[in-house]
Amino acid sequence: MATGLKAPSERARVRRMHERGAYDRPTIDAVLDAQPLAHVAWTLNGQPRVTPTLQWREGDRVYWHGSAASPMLEHCADAQVCIAVTLMDGFVLARSAYNHSVNYRSVVLFGRARSVTDPAEKLARLRAMMEQLFPGRWGTLRAMTAQEIRATSMLSLPIDEASAKVRSGPPGDDADDLALPIWAGVVPLRIETLPPVADPRSPPGLEVPAHACSVRVGGMPG
Repeated sequence: MATGLKAPSERARVRRMHERGAYDRPTIDAVLDAQPLAHVAWTLNGQPRVTPTLQWREGDRVYWHGSAASPMLEHCADAQVCIAVTLMDGFVLARSAYNHSVNYRSVVLFGRARSVTDPAEKLARLRAMMEQLFPGRWGTLRAMTAQEIRATSMLSLPIDEASAKVRSGPPGDDADDLALPIWAGVVPLRIETLPPVADPRSPPGLEVPAHACSVRVGGMPG
């Protein structure tokens, strides 16, 4: 997966298994777009914290949001953060315990988070997030109130200090182990969406919208 491109910074450079590293935007963007779940690393009173949240990408930035009362969003505003996004594509079973591994796609981003405060921009970003996950849903919803927009905090991070790391393929067994009578291979993994379950409090007769049946997350590479 290595592209030969220079890493954007020393802290973003892949050191362990550096041949799996990539710094090109198509690789990085593909991982970000395939996995909404992210983990944000930040500090509070000098103590490390990691918070899971949903992220979405628009152009050259990633965004995440939550309650205006969130300590994570409050302390990350105008602060250095690290965001990790990961997909597991399979367990890799080798002929030795040492060579077992996983197939995965991951991205780590570094930088200073920016707070999105303008109500119009915040509303536009929320619409973009909704439409990426459930195309066509935003237009069916009641409009957000001014109070709901004020109660929502949002941060963004530029995608200019980032690296991807990807493993794919069969086990990397030692040559001397290949003839051993031990099964080896890959157990593929995938994120699967199941049939929608309606809220039992909904009015009778409502049809399930198409966007609730077509959610796609974590598509396999290639």
